[in-house]
Amino acid sequence: MAKASTKHASPAIQIGISDKDRAAIAQGLSRLLADTYTLYLTTHNFHWNVTGPMFNSLHAMFMAQYTELWNAVDPIAERIRSLGHVAPGSYAEFGKLASVKDAPSKPPKALEMVRILVEGHEAVARTARSLFPLADKASDEPTADLLTQRLTVHEQTAWMLRSLLEE
Repeated sequence: MAKASTKHASPAIQIGISDKDRAAIAQGLSRLLADTYTLYLTTHNFHWNVTGPMFNSLHAMFMAQYTELWNAVDPIAERIRSLGHVAPGSYAEFGKLASVKDAPSKPPKALEMVRILVEGHEAVARTARSLFPLADKASDEPTADLLTQRLTVHEQTAWMLRSLLEE
């Protein structure tokens, strides 16, 4: 007696965005996810390893920043999934996708950490900004909203960090 199949085919995604546009947006969001996760890891590293006269203030600031970045990765990954694609989730994938440089193997001095984080936040902002034409073309307002939120955070954080480097 043949066993009845219990598998059900997933219905096609029909949210008003073409398969091609969903794939392109998901690929861009995968780069944003990789950048965000890489910057999270660098910021957490610096939180652990900062030393010097600015220790207390930078240790606390880096904690607030890595916590915000950690909370950002899930919405980005879930947007990729909402578009019908698999979110990257390995260091190998992130390494291929990220434009943010990995943290140096030897912890730098405190102000060099700040400079590296400025560059990281600016890189993530550029990645987010580069996705707007795709989201606009596809009328993908949820992705555009996510990008706007991320840009606000990264531009403001870069400004605040950059202010520490001014004399």
